[in-house]
Formats: sequence, C-alpha cells, structure tokens
Amino acid sequence: MDDPQKNRRVEIFDSTLRDGAQAEGIAFSVEDKLRIITALDRIGLHYIEAGNPGSNPKDMEFFRRAAALKLERARLVAFGSTRHKNLRPEEDKNLASLLASGVPAAAIFGKCWDLHVTQILNASLEENLRMIQESCAFLKQAGKEVIFDAEHFFDGYKRNPAYATAALSAAVEGGADCLTLCDTNGGCFPHEISAVVKKIRAAFPSIRVGIHCHNDTGCAAADSVEAVLAGAVQVQGTYLGFGERCGNANLSSIIPSLQLKLGYACIPEENLHLLTATALEVAEIANTSVKKNEPYVGRSAFAHKAGMHADGVLKCSQSFEHIDPEAVGNERRFLMSEMSGRTAVLRKIHRVAPDLDRDAPETFAIINELKRLEHLGYQFEGAEGSFELLVRRQLGLFHSSFQLVSYKVLDELPYDESHSSTATIKVRVGDKLQISAAEGDGPVNALDSALREALCVFYPCLHKVRLIDYKVRVMEPKDATAATVRVLITSTDGDEVWSTVGVSADVIEASWFALVDSIEYKLRAEQLPDKL
Repeated sequence: MDDPQKNRRVEIFDSTLRDGAQAEGIAFSVEDKLRIITALDRIGLHYIEAGNPGSNPKDMEFFRRAAALKLERARLVAFGSTRHKNLRPEEDKNLASLLASGVPAAAIFGKCWDLHVTQILNASLEENLRMIQESCAFLKQAGKEVIFDAEHFFDGYKRNPAYATAALSAAVEGGADCLTLCDTNGGCFPHEISAVVKKIRAAFPSIRVGIHCHNDTGCAAADSVEAVLAGAVQVQGTYLGFGERCGNANLSSIIPSLQLKLGYACIPEENLHLLTATALEVAEIANTSVKKNEPYVGRSAFAHKAGMHADGVLKCSQSFEHIDPEAVGNERRFLMSEMSGRTAVLRKIHRVAPDLDRDAPETFAIINELKRLEHLGYQFEGAEGSFELLVRRQLGLFHSSFQLVSYKVLDELPYDESHSSTATIKVRVGDKLQISAAEGDGPVNALDSALREALCVFYPCLHKVRLIDYKVRVMEPKDATAATVRVLITSTDGDEVWSTVGVSADVIEASWFALVDSIEYKLRAEQLPDKL
C-alpha cells in the first residue's frame, strides 16, 4: 500500500445543501442554494452536493437552474440511494432523477451494516449487494462520476467486517470512483476511524477512499483529520457543521487544520483568507449566526481578555495564538474589561488614535471612563462597536449623526400578525426633523424599525442593516422588576458583524442606547475605512 503521507492532496466534498439542510431550524430556498454554491465555489471546494433531485420538486427546479451556473472549480453532485429492491436500475425513478439532474457526479448511498439490510430494508444480504453493484454500474455507464457513500459503514464493520467489506467490493465491481466510509451514527472515536481506514486502504489500494463523519460524540472534525492521516483522500462535511442531530464534520475547521497544520492541499492557498467571510455569508443565508467560539472563523477564535494573555500576544503572537488569524481572514480582538491591562486597551485605542501615548492624560481618561461605565453595569467584552464610540467620544472625534427628539412605544393585547407593539419616533438630522412610525414583534423590534425608517431617508446604507442577536442580562436579580439590565445587540450589514451595548433600569431605554450605538457605528464605518 502507498504511504498515505505521500499524497498531500485532499478533496473537499461539501454537503451543506443536502446533509446540512436536515439540521433543525435550517431550510434553504432555491435562491439560497444558488447563493451558497457560488460562495463555496469561490473558496475552491472540489465537490458541492446540492441535494436529492428525486425527493421533491424544489430540488428538481434547483438542478435545472444550477445547470446555468458557471463554476470555477466545484463539481455539482446529485445525491440518491441505490435502486429499490426487486427493481432493475432502469426502472428505478430515483436513479433516473440522478441522470436527469444533468450534473457530472452522483453520490449514492447503500447499506453496509447487515442489521440495516435485514431489519430496515427487509432485504436479503445478497440482494443488497446486487443493489449496490447494479446501481453504481448503471450510473457509471451513463457517464457519471460515482461516489459510493457506504452508509453506517463503521458500525457495520465493527459487527460484521466481512459483509461491510463485501458492500464496498460490490460498489467497486460496479465502477465506483470513490468509496466514502460513513460514520452515520456519529459514535466513533478517532482511533477507531484510523484503524478501519487503514484496513480499507489496504484492501482497495487503487480506489480513492473518503470519510463522512457526524458529530454525535463531538469528534467529527478529529475523526475526519485522523482518516486523512490514515490515507483518506476525500473529506465530506458541511461548511459550518450544519446537520441532523449534533451536526456533521465542520469543513470550516477541517480545511485550515489540514492545510495550515498538516500541509495537505485542500483549497487554493490564496483562498484561505476567504474562510471567515464565507462562514459569515453561509450563516447569513441560513438565517443563523456563526458560533462565537467556532474554531478559526468565530469572532472569539482570536479574542483575548486577560491582561497577561493580551500583553503576551502583543509581544509575541505565538504565545497565545496557534495560527495568524489573518491566514483564515479572521482578526485578533482584545476584549475590553476590568481584566484588560493598559497595554491591551492602548492597542485598541491606537486603532482610532495611533499616536496616543501610553501615559497621555487621554489614555487614563479613557481607562477611567471604561471602569466607571463597567461599575454601572456596562460590559465591553463583546461590544467592540460601543467601545470604539466610547474612545472617539473621549478624544473628541465623535459627532452624532442624529439627535433624538422623542420616542413613544405602545404595547397592545390582543394583537394581529405578530405586531404586538407600535413605536413612533422623532429625530433631527442637521436642521431637518423626521417623524416615523412602525409596528413590530415587541417594543424593541418596533423601535428599531421606526428608527431605521426615519434615518434611511438621510442614510440609505442603513437599509442593509439588521439585528441578528439580542440579549438581555439582569444585573441584580434581587431588585426584581426594578433591576438594572444590560442589553447586548449584534448587527450586520451582510458583510460585517458588530455588537453594541446599553444599560438602564428601563429595558427599552437600554435597548435604545444599544440601537443608537449600532447605527452610529455603521455610519462611522461608511465614512472611514478603518475598522476595530
């Protein structure tokens, strides 16, 4: 058998639009799918599994429209199962839909665990092997690249290795180009994956071997990397780990781990810096958010809070960072809190005022204001937008884009169509007054809509801004309904994500403070190229 370390190329097979769509709360329209394909092709993935054309009319429409896409590198893949028992391949509607999809490659799954064959399919072991062989041959003879997804392979191999291996042999006899070993239940550990992959590589030395892992033990990424080290040359997963139950192997962490840490070629090197932006784009399309602590691409992946850590990174980034964040398009962040040392705070200040001295009176004024506000309940750890505005206000570099004249918020019960609140707002921009009203699902939503409606007359760029997260923290629960609350909101314009904070004993007022900072941050960013 060839030394797996000699083959340094790994194919990346993305299943966000098929396996990822099975995740709770995830649903893609045809337009969503087309946008995600474009984003994934841009970073240079080899395969994009787009769906099962035989499962529903929406996927058939998608495949018709996808045929017009001009992809730079990725091959679109249609997904389906082996033929049904007691049918010839040419009689099977699912296989016919794979051919009708018009894409160059097909991934078909077949049963490799004898338990599934006899108790789920209610087929004989011999019939299942014929189903695999004949289905692969049918697609191969039609000119498709055939990727055989060996479903439940690892569980099947543990219990009956001879039959699981026979299923792979049937696929090879049918002309399969790649054997993808699936940990469908997600219960395997890395050492188990490695041992089995090595045995399969030895048994089928001339066939590409892939890996498809689920994350039910939290090991999907580690399992996938271990499979590559054992000789797998294709990794299947979803871009942000979307998937049924606990999700799939997360390609946004597997790609940089393999490429930056282990020297495997997964995507063009010049595209690695697109990984974080692509994560944000995919999450935005899926109407969700990237987890803050997501490896490599999360906002907290390179965030430093403790003064000692921040000081160490400033002196030598390798002291507390395993890679350069810019390598994956992310950025280093210093979280502003009472734990932050003066050096870290000054580094953040220097993004606004690069010439400000460490011992300057303005530096101490900013630090003192930071501590005063934190005593009141503010926390700038996750609200860099508000922190930047704090610095600018202290240095006299901030000019409000608008002034509030008044606002009024009304709640109503019962209500219709999720509009439980109405907000009316009057703002002044320069010498002009603007009045706006909006309905919303709650007072904060109504206030946010009314504010942006009023300001969009003067600042059209705000049409792109929307809130993607809203959190309320009660500071002193013992004070009950009179307690001070801290509101943290996260906003996006589709390209950038930023967070702002507000504090008050009135939750609507606290929300208002955070909303104003969010708008001001966006307007400042439109005027100045630098970002915190």
